[in-house]
Amino acid sequence: MKYLVSGSDAPGFATPEDALELLEKVVLPSLDALNRLQAEKRILAGGVIVGEREFVFVAEAESNEKLDRMLREIPFWGMVKWEVIPLEGFDTRAAEEREMMARLKKAKK
Repeated sequence: MKYLVSGSDAPGFATPEDALELLEKVVLPSLDALNRLQAEKRILAGGVIVGEREFVFVAEAESNEKLDRMLREIPFWGMVKWEVIPLEGFDTRAAEEREMMARLKKAKK
C-alpha cells in the first residue's frame, strides 16, 4: 500500500547552541534515516520543501501499522506534525469504475 506522507512544524531554534544541538541530535539523524528508508525502497520518492521546515514523501508499507512503525524509526517522529494519506492505485480505481459502469449499463436495460 502506498501513502502520501508529510511532516511539518519542525522545531526551530533560538540560539546557535540550540541549532547545533538540534542539528546534531535530531535533524541530521532524521535525514539519514529518511535516506536509509529511501535506499531500502520503503520511501519511493520525496524531499524537503525548498525554504520550509517541511518534507513530503511517498512511502510503501504493507499496512497502517507497519507504516506507523516506520515513521517511529525517524528521530524527529515526536517533534513534527504528521499527515498521512493512503493512496489507492490507478489500476484498482479503474477496475472499480469498470464494475460500476457495467452495473449502470445492466440497470439501464
